[in-house]
Amino acid sequence: MTRPAEELADRLRDHGLRATTTRVAVLRAVGELHGHPDTDTIAGRVRQTLGTISTQAVYDGLHAMTRVGLLRRIEPAGSPARYETRVGDNHHHVVCRACGAAQDIDCVVGTAPCLEPDQSAGFAIDEAEVTFWGLCPACQATATAAAG
Repeated sequence: MTRPAEELADRLRDHGLRATTTRVAVLRAVGELHGHPDTDTIAGRVRQTLGTISTQAVYDGLHAMTRVGLLRRIEPAGSPARYETRVGDNHHHVVCRACGAAQDIDCVVGTAPCLEPDQSAGFAIDEAEVTFWGLCPACQATATAAAG
């Protein structure tokens, strides 16, 4: 869903950030791209909108929005950092071992942190990040066709 630039700018300001053209474009790109886009994918979309922009400017925008909780950064093993606009709830992710596709999975247990370790080493734990691994439907079909 495409949101108007002013609505995106208001969201940035509501989180204490200046609503620069770059930040609005980065926030729009993350919201429009599916499957938890990485920085290169986000930068490509922003360039389609704004023309020339440095990758560092995109990184800076992503970092600022992640810091204030407007975006969430996930880092599946063996994959570059990815971003999403779904924040503030207790959800997890499923990642394809073959192609790296990532999707949200709602937590079946409930509220954060949803898992309690046997030992906390004195930490006040407020979140458990769970990543499920497997093969997406497209990679399953490819594997089945190759085996058959």
